[in-house]
Amino acid sequence: MKRMSLFSAVVAASLLTAMGVKANYMSSSDSVADDSTKTVVAAIPETSIVDEVIWVVGDEPILKSDVEAMRLQAEAEGNRFKGNPDCTIPEQIAVQKLFLHQAAIDSIEVTESEVMQGIDNQIERWVQMVGSQEKLEEYQNKTMAQIRNDIHDEYKNTLMVQQMRQKLVEDVTVTPSDVRNYFKGVSEDSIPFVPTEVEVEIITLQPRISMEETNRVKDKLREYTDRVNKGETTFATLARFYSEDPGSARKGGELGYMGRGMLDPAFANVAFNLTDPKKVSKIVESEFGFHIIQLIDKRGDRVNCRHILLKPQVSAEAIEQVKERLDSIGDDIRGGKFSFEEGATFISDDKETRNNHGLMSYFDRETDVLSSRIQMKNLAPEVARAVDTLKVGEVSKAFTMINDKGKLVGAIVKLRNRIESHKATITEDFQVLKNVVLAKRREDVLHEWLSDKIKHTYVRMNDRYKDCEFEYQGWIK
Repeated sequence: MKRMSLFSAVVAASLLTAMGVKANYMSSSDSVADDSTKTVVAAIPETSIVDEVIWVVGDEPILKSDVEAMRLQAEAEGNRFKGNPDCTIPEQIAVQKLFLHQAAIDSIEVTESEVMQGIDNQIERWVQMVGSQEKLEEYQNKTMAQIRNDIHDEYKNTLMVQQMRQKLVEDVTVTPSDVRNYFKGVSEDSIPFVPTEVEVEIITLQPRISMEETNRVKDKLREYTDRVNKGETTFATLARFYSEDPGSARKGGELGYMGRGMLDPAFANVAFNLTDPKKVSKIVESEFGFHIIQLIDKRGDRVNCRHILLKPQVSAEAIEQVKERLDSIGDDIRGGKFSFEEGATFISDDKETRNNHGLMSYFDRETDVLSSRIQMKNLAPEVARAVDTLKVGEVSKAFTMINDKGKLVGAIVKLRNRIESHKATITEDFQVLKNVVLAKRREDVLHEWLSDKIKHTYVRMNDRYKDCEFEYQGWIK
């Protein structure tokens, strides 16, 4: 029997407690008879059934508890279903099973590190909802390790479905004429509204870390190494208590299986050269700070290791010094001594923007588009606050922010362009309109694929679902 999801287990447990009965995994259309006595047991009322198989798709069952789990999760996250949830939710679960079946046929794989990252994000959302990890454990009546284990397979399936969907539409394209023809025939209300977008250039400088602070961090890491080598404690325990990488610290510093390209180069060079799981690496400096590493396992071109990250603290004096220098650079730009773009190219520490004359960009994962036109909500909060007060062409005063490596840096920005909110047009917002048409084409391809898949898949459902209005035809055989 398939293992219930995290929310399913909670629902079933609460029902069991309230009713004082065992779970009955049976179809409500079934009756029970003792052939020896010919005594027929009356049908059990639906409201009295703790759990049951309500649909079968291929050889995969859908349980009543699965539907309740999805309903509870949607309610907890403030989401609503279109139409009747009693019909919509089972259909959505059935659709997921069709994608998973195809993913297995096509040998779609996801890495353990991708799964663990997603689980971390999900747990972080739950923690924010209830207030703390302790409250989450109390609410679920489980340890964090048990919660992670319960949702592992469920989240892995979610990633596999996403990859399968992407594979099915990877060859879908649209041409400029497709975009023009599509929007010729739509009403004014169907043309998308584009929020205010900005183009921003940035110069960042990292405050200088004192030698005393660097030595303090290294001494701490040496102390941790000595404690592990002497057998006083484990590497995982120290990582949970002291590592400044919150994502891996919760897991005893474990990163999961990763390829070289997924790691900082300096970190990867050491991690991939480790051979003895009992030994601790030398101290490694990366863009994130200083690390010590312990090997867990290697599989082909991937390595799984633990690490402890410590970040040197920046002094208030160093922060003021870098802000003063950036304000001086800003004054020189305003005075015409050199351009902002030249300053970004030759002065800025930001590797991501330096080669593009300081111009920031945003990658939209939904559309796979990298653009310099960025909505304010997609800017770092500190950058958005600075930009909000600028006119086009103006340079901000110096401010501090946390960069994508988790380090404190000083920054100044220039507002290169502001595009106020407006109805999209072909000439100004071609990419926006192209994304709309591309999304519609992909949706049509997926709908056609699912409709055909349903025709060739065994489906059985309880009679009470046969009057439902489904999005896809063919469920009722």
